[in-house]
Amino acid sequence: MSVASDKKPHIDHNALNALPRLVADASGRIIYANKSFSTLAGRSAPIEKGEKLFDILHFEDMDDIFHRAWMGDDAEDTLAGLFDGEHHVSFSKGSRPVPLYFDWVEMADGRRFLIASFVGESETAKKEIYSELEAGKDKADVEYYDIDDTSLNHFLDMSHEILCTLDQEGTFKWVNDTFCAALKTDQVILGDKTFIDLVHPDERSAIRQTLSDLQHSIDGQIANFETRMLASNSDISYLEWRFKKIGAELYCVGQDVTDIKSHEDELRRQQSKLLEAETIGRMGHWHWRLGEDHFEWSDEIYRIFGQDINEFVPSIDTVNQMVYRRDSGRIMQVFQRAMIENKDYEMDFRINRPSGAICYVRCQGRCETDMDGDVIGLYGIMQDITQDTLREQDLRDAKEAAERAYAAKSRFLANMSHELRTPLNAIIGFSEMIQNQLLGPIGTERYLEYIGGIRESGEHLLDLISDILDMSKIEAGKYDLDLEKFSIAKVIRMAVHMMEGRAVDASIKMIILIDDEDVQIVADRRAVMQILLNLLSNAVKFSPDGGNITITCKNTDRYIDITVADNGIGIPSHKLQSIMKPFEQVSSEYTREHEGSGLGLAITKELVEMHGGKVSIESEIDKGTSVSMRLPVQAEDIKKSVA
Repeated sequence: MSVASDKKPHIDHNALNALPRLVADASGRIIYANKSFSTLAGRSAPIEKGEKLFDILHFEDMDDIFHRAWMGDDAEDTLAGLFDGEHHVSFSKGSRPVPLYFDWVEMADGRRFLIASFVGESETAKKEIYSELEAGKDKADVEYYDIDDTSLNHFLDMSHEILCTLDQEGTFKWVNDTFCAALKTDQVILGDKTFIDLVHPDERSAIRQTLSDLQHSIDGQIANFETRMLASNSDISYLEWRFKKIGAELYCVGQDVTDIKSHEDELRRQQSKLLEAETIGRMGHWHWRLGEDHFEWSDEIYRIFGQDINEFVPSIDTVNQMVYRRDSGRIMQVFQRAMIENKDYEMDFRINRPSGAICYVRCQGRCETDMDGDVIGLYGIMQDITQDTLREQDLRDAKEAAERAYAAKSRFLANMSHELRTPLNAIIGFSEMIQNQLLGPIGTERYLEYIGGIRESGEHLLDLISDILDMSKIEAGKYDLDLEKFSIAKVIRMAVHMMEGRAVDASIKMIILIDDEDVQIVADRRAVMQILLNLLSNAVKFSPDGGNITITCKNTDRYIDITVADNGIGIPSHKLQSIMKPFEQVSSEYTREHEGSGLGLAITKELVEMHGGKVSIESEIDKGTSVSMRLPVQAEDIKKSVA
């Protein structure tokens, strides 16, 4: 016991015996019934020892009891069919049934007794009576009587439950050994401390109110609560309590749930770590049981699908609505194959989030089976692989672009070998003829024609090399604009004048349409001139003899729109996307009929965009090409705003 042997704990036996109790032997003969049970049965006189159980009680499920007895070993013993548990009984014909709990107790010597008590009090009654029956009474004629203090104390101290009684002030009147062990205290607590003294300070106010409400309630009222308790060494324990009011006292049964709380806290920590790891890995777990419509999702999968966990219900229909139609059928095929073959599975699919964004999801999982190995469900993980997928796509695009650029440069070098050899052969050949005076002494007029060929070939080489150097400077980011204010109309007319000789030789008519001759722009004059010469050169080069080239210039307040249109051979539609890339040409080095480096449009595009402008091309085979560019009136301001 938790108290000294010379200090007997107080137990209110009147309160304990106020609960109905009845004991019968295996033959159905009553060996004990307390006054409360006699009163419950409506008897004015106490139920006497030796009376038959079935003379006092009528079971509502008597037919079931008879059936069980008949199916048993002893068909004549009706009581053998009575099973442990709750039964509704009545004490007289027409009386209201009362729920009682019946327990069979088997003694060490093999004797069996039936105990009847109120539902909820069966364990207490069973333990009390069992202890007393084992105390050594006459085995031939057992007589049950009120439990004395000594035997009951031994029994209560053996309980794993924390037991105590409190007076109306909440002071401890009795505690069992389990109480002392749990809270590391001893008999000093009796009559000295109150229950509130052992409650954690943060919870005393709420528990004090609970006990006050219970003290002012009716007899038999029960209160359940959980609280932290302070041991004598200041350790904190979590206890679940069940209090019952009997008269002015409170009977208390507690259970130490500290380990359970620790396990729960540890489980919550592990779950928190799991959810955090899933968030970091953009991965969540899911489960679906065969035949059910809904899925079980972790929090991260809701985030992957862009759904609110409190509003979205993951089901076959709702998920299917978000999956790309082309992927939906494939998902079902993978699931079906996995269930048929009972194998792990993996697949990637796309979903449309509510925001409109596309999300790429990787699903990995396996089949859930029962004891017989039959598939009863699927479970696994889903991972957001959008970033990885887009990165892979970018890498593939970059690889393809690099391969295209490499191929384009290879074609460019093949073209340049022809472009460079032609003027160099002319320069070298004419120079040798003049040097060796093959046509006579220097001064012959035909030498002047050769000198002109040398000049033209040199100029052509200079144009090719200038294009290459300009493109290299632009790609290296070392092409700096020299901004100044000038008349765009004058630059256009000067560019047309410079190309006029070549146009006249091909009988090409050049038309200039400028809606505002006085407009001034801030730009790099040399770059704008180079842009215009590139466009005009291409127009003349690819226009048929007798063709027309129209140059228009319109002022749209903040921008100048310049268009160079011809009625030449045109550009195939599938080439329009690549024609302005460096080293690209419409035709191959084997079939092309026109000279050039293939850098003109690429340089034009880069120079226009460096000014904050934009270039667009429209073309149709055998009908002509129209190249439009939009230049800002104030290139400096545009560059500042972009920066």
